[in-house]
Amino acid sequence: MRFGTIGLPRTVARGSPNPRRRTAETVCDNRTSPTKRAEVSDLIPFRGLRYPASDLSACTAPPYDVIDDDERRVLEERDPHNAVRLILPRDDDGCDRYEAAARLLRDWCARGVLRRDSQPALYGYRILFHDDTSPRVTTGVIGGLPVAAPGEAVLPHERTLARARNDRLALLRATRANLDPIWVLSLASGLTELVDAGETPVATARDGDALHELWPITDAARIATIRGAITGASMVLADGHHRYETAAAYARDRDDPAAALIMALVVELTGTQLCVRAIHRLLSGEPARSLRERLSSRFTLTELGPNVPELAATVEARMDDAGALGIVDRDGIGLLHPRLEAIAPLLRDEPDAVHGVDAACFDAAIRPLIGDAVIDYRNDAATVAALVEKGAADAAVLLRPVSVDQIRSAALAGVRMPEKSTFFAPKPRTGMVFRTLDESGDDRSGGPAAN
Repeated sequence: MRFGTIGLPRTVARGSPNPRRRTAETVCDNRTSPTKRAEVSDLIPFRGLRYPASDLSACTAPPYDVIDDDERRVLEERDPHNAVRLILPRDDDGCDRYEAAARLLRDWCARGVLRRDSQPALYGYRILFHDDTSPRVTTGVIGGLPVAAPGEAVLPHERTLARARNDRLALLRATRANLDPIWVLSLASGLTELVDAGETPVATARDGDALHELWPITDAARIATIRGAITGASMVLADGHHRYETAAAYARDRDDPAAALIMALVVELTGTQLCVRAIHRLLSGEPARSLRERLSSRFTLTELGPNVPELAATVEARMDDAGALGIVDRDGIGLLHPRLEAIAPLLRDEPDAVHGVDAACFDAAIRPLIGDAVIDYRNDAATVAALVEKGAADAAVLLRPVSVDQIRSAALAGVRMPEKSTFFAPKPRTGMVFRTLDESGDDRSGGPAAN
């Protein structure tokens, strides 16, 4: 049995990208036909619903599943029309939170807080940011993506949670709107250049050191060319598995062409476009307080030192160099080296495509040992260490990020990684554009240009 790379050091050539921020460079030169290809898809122009202002920094929000309670309150206080009130609504005046979101959306439209574009468009989307010290740009295009059973048109790479699916389905039913775009990776060569023709953005949003820009693409010839490139290439679902499955389930229940699409940001799978971070596991409860003892039969521990910010800032690089997972608890920070003879049998029934994924190692080798410990998720090791230090969690297991190559391989093999395996960053802002099902103005005419 091939065990993969868990427990083996990963060497990185001098001058190569930061190993803790995986890029797509290992796969962008390999454009051969996949062994399992998704059915042909498309991207449909629609009449977007947008804030009329050009600077949307105060009105936009991160995706719903990365917002904690503190950030939620900050966003709500930042602007009375912040999009967080739609994607994470609160119960209001006797109606449940989903109906409250629907009522708020109708009110904002009636009062002109949101206005519908006059003609269907695809929407160019650009994120300018820094990865450590290097400037980076991610460019993609937003449109209506046809939904189908997972794997038929867009290849998933990650499992989903029933509770999250039910939550998003209730919101979709109430609002009949796509409030935030899912993120899809396309193997369409040259898509970035087709989308980015130097237009001036009509809307921008600042999020820390990242600048988000959006512009409509209405020229029929350009739209047809972009659609032609997308139609001829496979797609991998990067972010938004719960929303995609929710939209597919919603569409199956009704004869509604507008419901058969979901708003999606499509980004070319190429070397400079993507950064993938790890998602770490925060643990609380009695089992977490004895984590080291529980893991000793399956991992060898290397102590690194006390839980201080200086060490927390470097632990991810040390994990990558050592081919190890990490541990943070009240005794400090350390490395967890898998005992191959103990863990390999636990992964025997798992597909080869996930053997090198730390989330699979966690599920197979650690989760069964921690009983009823409560698990929470964060994508930043320094934040995780600080939460353990102040007692907000009893311990944490730190994971290494997957590579884009691993994501692509898993999707093309029809294999799903464990939930919470990947964190793409920076994420598109919610509120740059919305798509409602009742007045979407989807333009299916013309079709893609012939290749």
